[in-house]
Order: sequence, then C-alpha cells, then structure tokens
Amino acid sequence: MNRYKIGIIGCGGIANGKHMPSIKAVDRADMVAFCDLDKAKAEKAAREYGVQGAQVYTDYKELLKDQSIDICYVLTPNRSHADISCDALQAGKHVMCEKPMAKTAADARRMVATAKATGKKLTIGYQHRQKSASRYVKSVVERGDLGEIYYSKALAIRRRGTPNWGVFLNEYEQGGGPLIDIGTHSLDLTMYLMDNFKPRMVVGTCYKKVENAACGNPWGGWKPDENTTLEDGAFGFIVMQNGATITLDATWAINTCEPIPEGSCDLCGSKAGARIRSNEVTLNLCDLDKQTVITPNMESGGVAFFEGAKMTPQVLEQIRWFDAIDNDTDPVVLPEQACVVSEILEAIYTSAKTGKPVYFD
Repeated sequence: MNRYKIGIIGCGGIANGKHMPSIKAVDRADMVAFCDLDKAKAEKAAREYGVQGAQVYTDYKELLKDQSIDICYVLTPNRSHADISCDALQAGKHVMCEKPMAKTAADARRMVATAKATGKKLTIGYQHRQKSASRYVKSVVERGDLGEIYYSKALAIRRRGTPNWGVFLNEYEQGGGPLIDIGTHSLDLTMYLMDNFKPRMVVGTCYKKVENAACGNPWGGWKPDENTTLEDGAFGFIVMQNGATITLDATWAINTCEPIPEGSCDLCGSKAGARIRSNEVTLNLCDLDKQTVITPNMESGGVAFFEGAKMTPQVLEQIRWFDAIDNDTDPVVLPEQACVVSEILEAIYTSAKTGKPVYFD
C-alpha cells in the first residue's frame, strides 16, 4: 500500500467530525496541508491532525501549488465544491469532495468532465453506502433475492432537527435546506442499492409551513433573520427510465410522530422487499406460503480492523478510497452517479418552484 500526502481544504465541522479523524485512524496517509478562510481553524487542524511541519493556508490555490500533495479533500460549503474540486483535479490531485457533489447540476457535470479530462480520481462523501446494513442489502439485491425493484422510498425525516451552525441556514452557500443536506444521502443510497441512476421525470414540492420550528430543536433556536427562505421539508416523485418509481421525503422539521434517520430507504421488489433504518435491516418475503420477516443481526461478524479502531462507515469510506487509488480502480461512489443525485435534487427544487414536472433527456 502506498502512503499518500493529503491537503485538507475546509477545516470546519465535517472535517473535524468525519474526515480528519477517519484518515488518522486508517493511518495510510499524512495530512501535510490545511486551508481555511479562518486561519485559526486551519492552524488548529494542523496541530491536531497534521504531520510535523504541516503547512497552513487561507487560499486554497496556494495549497494546490504543493506538488507533493496526492489527494485533496474538499470540505467547504456546497457553493465552492465545484470550483475547488476542478482546480484540484487540474493541479494533478485526486479529490474526495464532501456531499452533495455541488450546489447546482451544471457544477456537478463540470466536475465529472474535469475528472475525465485530467484522468484523476474524484469521489463524493456518501458514507451511508459503507454501513454494514447497506453492504448487506447490496449483496442481497445483487444475488437477485428481491427480484425487480420497481418501487422505493428514500427517507430522511427529522421531526425537529434544523442545524443552526456554520452555513446550513445560508441558501447562497448551501443551495437549499433538508433536501440538499440530508435527503441527498437517502437518495444516493436508494439509487445505489437499486443500481439505477437513469431518471426520466421528477415532480417535487417544497414547504416552509412548520410554526415555531425551533421548538424542541436539539441544537436550540436561531436568529430571527435566519432560515427565512429554506424549506422545512421537500418531497420528490421520481420516475426512472425503466419505469421504476422512487419517492423522496426529506425534512428538518415536520409534525410527525415517526422521524426516520437519514440514509434510510425501503426497497420493494417483485420477489421480496428490504428496509434500512440506521444500521438495521428488515427483509420481507414469502416462505412456505407464509408472510415472513427477517431481521439480520448487523452487529455480528464485525471486528476491529486493528487494535482500538472501530470499522465505522466513515473509516471504511477512507479505506476503500485509498484502495481505489492504490489499485487504480473505480471508487465506491462514482462521480457520474453523484452527478445524477444533484440533477434530481435540482429538478425537485425546480418542479416545486414552477409547479411543473421536470423531464430528463
């Protein structure tokens, strides 16, 4: 296995909560450079995760001049994903970009084109594909147990859970609310398990209806002038080219008794069905002329990959990403697939604004 030199661009919550700890746990790469508009954040990240002598920047273009860096991690607000990723690819770096791929579908397509033109690897941080539940259901689907999957639900439903830190409430930086924030995870996982990334038509609705949405919010309230335009909830009806249907529900706040965590989905096939909730799997089928439900134990068979480190989805995401670079194989999350997710999200927003369906060529 090769050992890589990594540049971190964006040293905020997702960098500290997900990527940098996971890179450190895997111990197959050295974080040699850190960039953030807030220099103090970059300096803090360098102290906690960097090698001795790690460089600190406030301009990512200066970081990209370091020819020793093999991989860049783009962990910034959605608006800047495309520009930074494309510049990094053109500078000869492989790129791991945090989800969603981009703020707009056009930017996502530009990222795909740049990766193809440069020959460098690009992947997007959809770590829910790495859950043991997801990998189990993927194997069940590939074995043909569900038959033809013709209807699925992609679900990310918070009863009260609007993030009030960073730029989550900034439409300019993020491009949207719960649809682009957490709905993106569930849609990606659902299409990945279906192995179907070819949409034909999308209808969407978005709502900002919940009164006093800050009530009961685990992260507290927010300033009165914030979150004035972002949706509380978004809902999509997606018809694929082969006739399959996907419904997508994504909310930060909705008056329901049944919240469902992001990265959840229901798959309905011609032979059987499958449900994922967090890391739990339920299979429904008929056996000996009886309706049957199976709940595999997702905790069994899991061992630490080395002493003291747990094989979390975030850690496995890094391992499989480094493996793809080592072996010159496709990453688990192909940029072309992540691009389709962004195209569908944008289509839902467009349909919600126009009141009309959006058709794909």
